[in-house]
Amino acid sequence: MASHRRPKQPSRARVTVLTTAAAAAVVLSAQGANAAPSEKPTKDEVKSKVDKLYEEAEQATEKYNGAKEKQEKLQKEISTIQDNVARGQGDLNELRDSMGLAAAAQYRTGSIDSSLQLFLSADPDDYLDKASTLDQLSGQQVEALKKIQEKQRELAQERAEASDKLKDLASTRTELGKKKQEVQAKLAEAQKLLNTLTAKEKAALAAADARASRSASARVDLGNETSASGRAAAAFSAAQSRIGSPYVYGATGPSSFDCSGLTSWAYAQAGVSIPRTSQAQANAGTRIYSQSDLQVGDLVIFYGDQHHVGLYAGNGQVLHAPRTGTVVRYEAIGNMPFQFGVRI
Repeated sequence: MASHRRPKQPSRARVTVLTTAAAAAVVLSAQGANAAPSEKPTKDEVKSKVDKLYEEAEQATEKYNGAKEKQEKLQKEISTIQDNVARGQGDLNELRDSMGLAAAAQYRTGSIDSSLQLFLSADPDDYLDKASTLDQLSGQQVEALKKIQEKQRELAQERAEASDKLKDLASTRTELGKKKQEVQAKLAEAQKLLNTLTAKEKAALAAADARASRSASARVDLGNETSASGRAAAAFSAAQSRIGSPYVYGATGPSSFDCSGLTSWAYAQAGVSIPRTSQAQANAGTRIYSQSDLQVGDLVIFYGDQHHVGLYAGNGQVLHAPRTGTVVRYEAIGNMPFQFGVRI
């Protein structure tokens, strides 16, 4: 016999929950439909961010260059000290040998001095300060022992200096590694951004850079301005010979350069040694604060922290190694925040 029971009605609480859930679903659906999809950065936005990263990479590069220069200087100083210590130890051994020969001569005659016996069996520092011991020695022996003591103290001081420099070298190497990683991280981040562009967009950026390099190297009117000196003219001529060479961080030529690598290399070709980094080069000569007073071959310092340097080329142009992805080329001095010139 068929059942005529009425179907069970849902409870009021369950109806409320279902209604609320349905309403929420409708709202979320509407929000999803109206929400704008995340927008991909434009080519110009990517270029702006990449240029900023390249600038930050160059800042880190100059710090890397400074640490590298300090490391090389410390290595030379340590090598010199170690050579001095080796020679000093040889001199000390000769002095000791001469004292030993004197003692041997006295021994053969049966009249060896008690103080010489003491010297041969102990450190002279233990008894040189004792007047009673000095009284027992001849003037020649006193002089010889004083030389030995002086040489020992000199060697101890040089060894301590070498030890301090070795510690400084270790910390400098650590700093060098960190700065290298910082540069590489900035460049990797820039490359990651560039990889978000389409092949067509990448080609457009590359073409723009190529046009800038070609126009900057071939069609620049440098005017007829004179050089600051013969060495400045020689340095500028050397830099001109490297137009088109690629920018590579930490490079000092002759086939690739970073900004201060180019200027230090150029002046080296003129027989003038200037510091390695842009910050140090900023203090390498006489500062020129007015652009109108600049002469060909003067160093030109850019940015508040002085992390970029080039050579004044005349007629408002600078010859420099701009950044990663570019080559040595001319550029209008007004394209970067000019700080001052430096006449070497």
